Amino acid sequence: MSNLRELLPERRFPVGLVLPERGVWWQLGLALAAGVAAAGCAVGLLATSAWLITTAAAEPPVLILMVAIVAVRAFGVGRGVFRYVERLVGHDAAYRVLGETRARITGRLEKLAPGGLSSQRKGDLLARLVLDVDAVLDLWLRVLLPVAVAAVTSTATVVLIALLLPTAGVAVALAVLIACTVVPWLTAKTAARAERKLAGARGEVAASATETLLTAGDIVAFNALDNVLDSFTASDSRLAAAERRSAWSAGLGAALLVLCVGGASLAGLVLGSTANITGAVFAVLVLTPLALADVLGGIPAAAQLAIRVRASLDRVQELLDTPEPVTEPKTPLPLTHGRDLEVKLLRVGYADHADVLNGLSLDMPAGSRVVITGPSGSGKSTLAAVLLRFLEPRDGEVLLDGVDLAKLEGDQVRSVVGLLTQESHVFDTSIRENLLLAKPGVSDLQLWKALYRARLGVFVENLPDGLDTMVGEHGARLSGGERQRLAFARLLLADRDVLVLDEPTEHLDEETGRALLEDLFAAAGHRTVVLLTHRPELVPPHVPRQLVRLT
Repeated sequence: MSNLRELLPERRFPVGLVLPERGVWWQLGLALAAGVAAAGCAVGLLATSAWLITTAAAEPPVLILMVAIVAVRAFGVGRGVFRYVERLVGHDAAYRVLGETRARITGRLEKLAPGGLSSQRKGDLLARLVLDVDAVLDLWLRVLLPVAVAAVTSTATVVLIALLLPTAGVAVALAVLIACTVVPWLTAKTAARAERKLAGARGEVAASATETLLTAGDIVAFNALDNVLDSFTASDSRLAAAERRSAWSAGLGAALLVLCVGGASLAGLVLGSTANITGAVFAVLVLTPLALADVLGGIPAAAQLAIRVRASLDRVQELLDTPEPVTEPKTPLPLTHGRDLEVKLLRVGYADHADVLNGLSLDMPAGSRVVITGPSGSGKSTLAAVLLRFLEPRDGEVLLDGVDLAKLEGDQVRSVVGLLTQESHVFDTSIRENLLLAKPGVSDLQLWKALYRARLGVFVENLPDGLDTMVGEHGARLSGGERQRLAFARLLLADRDVLVLDEPTEHLDEETGRALLEDLFAAAGHRTVVLLTHRPELVPPHVPRQLVRLT
């Protein structure tokens, strides 16, 4: 194992990602024991068979052969039974470790989202969470366990052969040493560059595919299909090239391993032919090393896979090392009953980038209407993230009834402040289930009230299945305005006192957008409404509001 660790890149191995809980260690130990027993049965089967066939050729009394005959049967049956136990227990343990790891990562991502993940491409983030995290399985099942089984079994085999003929034992030990050190080193060396690229290349292909599918309509509308396909093909070609190089290295490792095993068998043939031993022992010396082909077969692949696993886990660790965008207070203050919002000299930015907002001040009394406008990149969505405590300001403060948001937990803030964005997600399920996400367990009457307040009640009532109508993936069976009204009905059902509307009319035509805003302001009632838009002309003229322009 230490040799494999030397093959990995110089960065610290992310041990915390792959260590199992205490209750899983016994399963891993049992899987190791079963793997050693299965490999030992394979070696014992070949050695006993060689002795039995050679001895039986001399036609001795059958009682002399009975023990060997029973041993052959036992080794044959035992190999399959122990291999089954190893696979069953090993996979169960590895999947438990994977589940624990994925739970830890999901918990961490919950703290990072959405402010800490703004620089991540959706497809690449998904690849890290699914494909790269699956490297935990490969680490235990295809790297650590096979290496441990090979080390124990090959050592026992060398001892067995050395007892029969010391010089042959030395030769087999040398072949095993080369197979466990030089072969994996050379395999990993030739594949290192390709293996390190594989994880990133998979993420790039996943990101390109995801973005292409999500924007397929726009791509076709702007006649950009050829350019997008060329870009995707280039990403796929880089992945295919890395996989071909990896496969070539795997073939090289397998060939070198065969040479090592064949050399050990040839050494047994040469050394045994000049030694004073029986024909049965001679057959054992020649044939037993061949069983090591199965025992050591996973070593080159394990060395090669170790680099790929390291690259994948490094990508996950890089994601988890992302600083949290918000620091939760150790002793949060209780919420007050007031809902006045005040922004004082706010300065906000992302990571090491320049400030997006600098010196912004706003006064938003409870029940007020505030329209914040400005071009793309002026900081409208950044302000929304701060108001919902998804992002921490670099300077200044946001006060909720005189209490700094930094002294409140994020969940406390979001129990008061709700958000409707231009991309509020609509799930591929029924209208009812989409609404119940906001307030599980409410009655149908409350659902209908929310829909009618969002001016979607008549539309849903005229649908054949009513509330049970399926909306399709991303709400594909609804128009843009209907999707936004459904998302707004969900927001109303959550009953937040402050509503932040971030570009709710994006992708809607002027008439639909103006009607939507008219209904949104009317349905908001006594709530505070903060509208972030670059189309302030769509705001109904009769709505009293405070207009703020960002530059």
